[in-house]
Amino acid sequence: MNPRPRPLHAEFVLANTALNSPPLVPEILLRLAIDVIPLWKRAELQGTADSPPPFWAFAWPGGQALARYILDNAGDFYGKTVLDFGAGSGLVGIAASKAGAQCVCAEIDLIGIAAIEANARANKVNLSCIKNDIIGCDDGWDIICFGDVCYEQPLAESVTRWAASLSERGARVLLGDPGRDYFSEANLLRLATYTVPTSHGLEDSDRRETSVYTVKAQA
Repeated sequence: MNPRPRPLHAEFVLANTALNSPPLVPEILLRLAIDVIPLWKRAELQGTADSPPPFWAFAWPGGQALARYILDNAGDFYGKTVLDFGAGSGLVGIAASKAGAQCVCAEIDLIGIAAIEANARANKVNLSCIKNDIIGCDDGWDIICFGDVCYEQPLAESVTRWAASLSERGARVLLGDPGRDYFSEANLLRLATYTVPTSHGLEDSDRRETSVYTVKAQA
């Protein structure tokens, strides 16, 4: 059974965010954090001991780069089934939906799912959400997107292995990353690079060079 967000999750999202457009993707509206530190603290009180941080309230550089790439290459996504893994705000999934894809957003945070659903409504797109740890699973998606997921070593290693196996069976795998500590370009082909404006409240710079990659085809 896939849990669903409760009304209080949606209320929390609305109370702590405002509609805004990510700098690199002005075509998309997201409910983004009003105040970074207060939201982080409120989310800790709202969730449980094992709840993830409120990653859903920010447009991370890797997700912005992926969304920009998708919208600029919409024909490659039209009619495809797309998985947005670790979806956060749903930015990548929304971009894929705007490009004409059938998108599934995988997010383990119920408040995050409430945010994705609110953002989908704001952008008038249809997508579905699943709250499961799906690493290693394969539902036959045509395209799988990983945006900014290499911030922890165990997750980065798991994603790298999973991405390789998905690519081997013929899926197109896309990764957006600004050079996180545990991201490796090994066996990846760089497709595009963007300069993404960021916030000192989240990053160590006011802009990050962020690239979109795909897994290299096996010789």
